[in-house]
Amino acid sequence: MCLAIPGKIKSIESQFDGLVRMAKVSFGGIIKEASLEMVPQAKEEDYVLVHVGVAISVVDEEEAKRTFRYLEEMGEVADELNINDFLPDKEEYSD
Repeated sequence: MCLAIPGKIKSIESQFDGLVRMAKVSFGGIIKEASLEMVPQAKEEDYVLVHVGVAISVVDEEEAKRTFRYLEEMGEVADELNINDFLPDKEEYSD
């Protein structure tokens, strides 16, 4: 199964002579790069859903937290990202 995982944009930079916008995105403390070409409106501190290195949607913080809860319930987050030890504490995204 392929998943889009929510993450928070920490920084944005242009690459390839300004042709491509790339972001450093935090997934529970793990930072990975993601292309912002599908979400040109995305800015630092926004939450985005990332699928195979591409941000596909901007979501609000509550939606990101809700998605993390659902994925955790399904047991998919840790398997998909291989980051069991780095996931945010449940208190960070629980109501």
